[in-house]
Amino acid sequence: MVKIEVPYGKGRISAEIPEENYLGTFTSGIPHAAEEEGAAVEDALDHPIGSPKLEELARNKRSAVVITSDHTRPVPSRIIMPRILKRLRRGSPGIDITILVATGFHRKTTREELIAKLGREIVEQEKIVVHDSSDASSLIRLGTLPSGGELIVNRLAVETELLIGEGFIEPHFFAGFSGGRKSVLPGIASRRTVLANHCSEFIRSPFARTGNLKDNPIHRDMLFAAEQAKLAFIVNVVIDPEKRIVKAFAGDSVKAHEAGCGFLKKLCGISVPEADIVVTSNGGYPLDQNVYQSVKGMTAGEAVCRKGGVIIISASCSDGHGGESFHRHLAEAASPEELLAKTAAIPRDKTEPDQWEYQILARILAEHKVIVVTTDCDHNLLESMHLNTASSLDEALRKAFSLVGAGASVAVIPDGVSVIAEKKEA
Repeated sequence: MVKIEVPYGKGRISAEIPEENYLGTFTSGIPHAAEEEGAAVEDALDHPIGSPKLEELARNKRSAVVITSDHTRPVPSRIIMPRILKRLRRGSPGIDITILVATGFHRKTTREELIAKLGREIVEQEKIVVHDSSDASSLIRLGTLPSGGELIVNRLAVETELLIGEGFIEPHFFAGFSGGRKSVLPGIASRRTVLANHCSEFIRSPFARTGNLKDNPIHRDMLFAAEQAKLAFIVNVVIDPEKRIVKAFAGDSVKAHEAGCGFLKKLCGISVPEADIVVTSNGGYPLDQNVYQSVKGMTAGEAVCRKGGVIIISASCSDGHGGESFHRHLAEAASPEELLAKTAAIPRDKTEPDQWEYQILARILAEHKVIVVTTDCDHNLLESMHLNTASSLDEALRKAFSLVGAGASVAVIPDGVSVIAEKKEA
């Protein structure tokens, strides 16, 4: 027997697979952080890509906004943010700084979550605003996206003299990669802008896939939004499986992001034989807090699982489904195929909340069975969304073998959100 382990919540869960069924465990080549994490950030800030240093950009500026990710992203902001603030004040001692939390379409980040993310000192001493994509009074129109949708973003980002983005770069299941321009769209955009960008047509595009930026219509809109908002400087990091900083990239919002994506792409591409069963996860906490986010990890399984096969995903889902519209559309659909057909008929300017997420999950479910391993979420809730459930990895494997046969092949991708998975050529 071969013992396997995958992340779950803030820990890990394990199971055993018969050796004759086991195809292998496939992980990214991202190394463990080899140096003091702060040193990596300082080095990036000392050697910005395509830009003057941050303190030089801050010189003579009266105000700055630093966009930071919300509670759903494992960005080590405790390490990054103090260094950004220090550099800004070194360049302009009296500069008025606002930290703007990029919630995108997510729920508001709580004070406790901000303390866990940024540290108590920053939360108590700095000016922090949590973005609300539905608060019209806090938003301003900047024009029209290449897709034709309205570009509306947080007013604070537009009215400041210096706009900075802090975040991390990882493979993203339809934007290609996270980080960079995503601080603006969807991070601090209005719900109307996010909906236009995440339309059914773009989600269906073969270019809107993990690890791809070329000809990606979603990426194109995001670049435009960041340019119009004048995102001047970013500090993005690549993190290891323990969520520690491996390397940091700072500088011009396009050039530094491209450098980070190139670095990551060389490390996280995996080639996996087509499998009957794929075991994966959403990387544990914080990304596995709900079903909505866990669709990301499922797409790694989708990429290498045979049609009619089974994807097993370890995900706590302690916050439940993660989106009322997301849940409702799946629960009310007679089948994933019905939901896919309905979604395909929705025009670009009529995108509904959470449409992209239930569209992708329906796409996966139309081709595969999905078993969610959790002890923190109501199984009835999950099953109402056409998902199968299990309370342990061993139970999930038993169910999977019963569905596709005792001789089924099993591939293990411990962290589905950290890889760019492709089927290995036969």
